[in-house]
Amino acid sequence: MSAFKLFINRLSTIHLIVLFYLFAVLFSTILISIPYFHQTGVGLSFIDTLFTAVSAISVTGLTVVSTAETFNAVGKVVLAIILQFGGIGIMTLGTFIWIILGKKVGLRGRQLIKIDQNRTTFSGLVKLMISIFKIILIIELFGTIVLSTYFLSYFDTWQEALLQGFFGAVSATTNAGFDITGSSLIPFAHDYFVQFINMILLILGAIGFPVLIEVQDLLSGNYRDINNKYHFSLFTKITSFTFFSLLLAGWLVIYVLERNAFLADKLWHEKIFYSLFQSVTTRNGGLATMDVGDFTIPTLLVICILMFIGASPSSVGGGIRTTTFAIMLLAILNHAKGKSSIKVYGREIDPDDINRSFIVITTAIMLCATAIIFLASIEPFPIIEIIFEVCSAFGTTGLSMGITSELSTIGKCVIIFMMFVGRIGIFSFLFLMRGKETRDLYHYPKEKVIIG
Repeated sequence: MSAFKLFINRLSTIHLIVLFYLFAVLFSTILISIPYFHQTGVGLSFIDTLFTAVSAISVTGLTVVSTAETFNAVGKVVLAIILQFGGIGIMTLGTFIWIILGKKVGLRGRQLIKIDQNRTTFSGLVKLMISIFKIILIIELFGTIVLSTYFLSYFDTWQEALLQGFFGAVSATTNAGFDITGSSLIPFAHDYFVQFINMILLILGAIGFPVLIEVQDLLSGNYRDINNKYHFSLFTKITSFTFFSLLLAGWLVIYVLERNAFLADKLWHEKIFYSLFQSVTTRNGGLATMDVGDFTIPTLLVICILMFIGASPSSVGGGIRTTTFAIMLLAILNHAKGKSSIKVYGREIDPDDINRSFIVITTAIMLCATAIIFLASIEPFPIIEIIFEVCSAFGTTGLSMGITSELSTIGKCVIIFMMFVGRIGIFSFLFLMRGKETRDLYHYPKEKVIIG
């Protein structure tokens, strides 16, 4: 056995997942640094190339260069392919290629899929990967056809309309936040059809692959019981309720906070779509129909919270995830009511999941707080802009108040780290640092400690 195979076999599943993402970043960095993919006379520094590669693999969308002005048509297609890699996950695409080549996915491969997709069992993992890949392609094909056809009225040639539609569909579905218009969706600030299609794509990408698969099963008549009645899983119920509750809450709060500020001179339909689209895009989208810097500080803080929560587990998004936030709220509410367990939708939440939720939230807060304090000490920007940038990076959202390209090299490295952690997830990050799991051979007497 070669030294490389020995090295790979000694790595844990988590280490392998992270290693694959690092390889993807390295490959993407090399790829987008090739001058052939750039506009004539445009060059990229190493740190800007690395930043763009990490932002693409983590499907964040924060950029230090203009995508439209940096890459030519071929380069934009290459970038869209990288977004595809990052959005559906390394293991999803890898599994699909493996199956096409006629290979069987072994136990180690299934372990990697299980970790990458946050699954609890090995059952149906390969089928899951194939379903995810097919669903994403169908969604992107739909988005490409609709947007490309519609863009014929915006662009001079069908080639440009097709490129804009294809890239826009991939970017929205993967919640990447990249754009090739040069100014996100601001040119379509009053085109509600373009906004509506993008919102649909953003939601489908962020709500979670398991939810999409269960909806597909329902629509195809793949019922789960003999009474011909479909039962959604607890995950889908909690995820969907939390996802759309946050979306509606964000819409309402942004509308209320900005009604006498940014929205004061807008027509009623402009007020609805400006506030609605910004709420949807904070779920992980990164696209914008206006300059978020025009919002008031209370609204910006609300958007920071929404970006910090992020998308659903097993989706294209980052952040602490919707189910983590939901379980934390349920735990607090049930404790306040004097209940010792969380019961929801006729099921009881596993205590381990409750502990994991608080671990994820606490770790994420500490990471973001550390990044904010460090950046505030070395960068000359207002604290609200730094908080916004860090939350956007961790949530792999991609919204920015315009400071990304002005960050120092060290500042860019901090944001690169936050984007990478946001993509691989808090637990993968924690597993990287922990040692070998051992069982306690003995226990000390337990003693109560005063809390709160």
